[in-house]
Amino acid sequence: MGLIGLPRSGKTTVFNLLTGAKVATNPYGAEKLSRNALMPIPDPRLARLAAMYQPKKVTPAELRVVDVPGLSRRETGGPNRFLNDVRLVDALVHVVRAFESPVDGAAHPLADVEEMELELALADMDLLEKRQERVRAGKKIAKEQQTELALVARLLEAMNDGKRLTQVDLDDEETRLLRGYQFLTLKPMIWVLNLDDSRFQAGDYPDAASIAEAARDKEIPLVPMAAQMEEEIEALSAEDRTAFLQDLGITERGTARVAQAVYTKLGLISFLTAGADEVRAWTIQRGTVAKAAAGKIHSDIERGFIRAEVVAFLDLDRAGEFSKAREKGWVRLEGRDYAMRDGDVVNFRFNV
Repeated sequence: MGLIGLPRSGKTTVFNLLTGAKVATNPYGAEKLSRNALMPIPDPRLARLAAMYQPKKVTPAELRVVDVPGLSRRETGGPNRFLNDVRLVDALVHVVRAFESPVDGAAHPLADVEEMELELALADMDLLEKRQERVRAGKKIAKEQQTELALVARLLEAMNDGKRLTQVDLDDEETRLLRGYQFLTLKPMIWVLNLDDSRFQAGDYPDAASIAEAARDKEIPLVPMAAQMEEEIEALSAEDRTAFLQDLGITERGTARVAQAVYTKLGLISFLTAGADEVRAWTIQRGTVAKAAAGKIHSDIERGFIRAEVVAFLDLDRAGEFSKAREKGWVRLEGRDYAMRDGDVVNFRFNV
């Protein structure tokens, strides 16, 4: 996923919080290069399984996060360099400044959201118009190209009406035609409102109602967080951190909500494996069948797949251990075409 935003939005602070990286932040927003690191997906089920199995290690699911240099028209190649970086990621997280800044003054989050959305939309419209011109310039327009031209015209009309491409209904054939374009407004998007402490605790910020309405209209998840406060919390000991969060009435960290929002928006789920050596969450696309999921662990397991022993995490948690879950009839034997569910705890039987 790519973290995007205008300079001095707190984007790199959010990057550090999500990944545990210790990249220096620049109050003047002059970063030049993109950076990337892995982000663990918070999953309380892993702690429960670790308590059951006492494994040598616990491995969470992970996503790669790219900290894209801030969009700026004042720097050479700003928008073009920014757009090139953004095309390479699967999902976008726009960090929006909703706090007062000693450098930039009052926050205008709605204007910042609109500026970013416009930049992404203009890039997509440019791609569509160039493709339209290229097809029309050909000596003969094939039937598939006529279909593509009709689709391009429909997409341009939708974008001129202020829609993202994610808001346009596409059938399987239309989706196939668009596969090579790398449209930016077709990528899953999350808006992270970066607040100061007082605004976060009050649950209010400038343009709150307008941004909430825009998020509903564009079907974009909205995650408020206070990055600077979370940075201070991160520096505390585990005991002090828990007490501080309880005092503030915070039940879930902003970083966890961002990670889960992106995971869900990308259509990802986790299945779990547990044993004395390791408790681990494995990332798969929703709808993945058991045989393919086995291949995430090792190609030999997929090749020699026989059956999957599956128990839902909640059932295993209630039983307290795998053998008791089996006694209660909660452990199922599933075949190769079983569609995996989020939270399945699995033992794959295979023979190679």
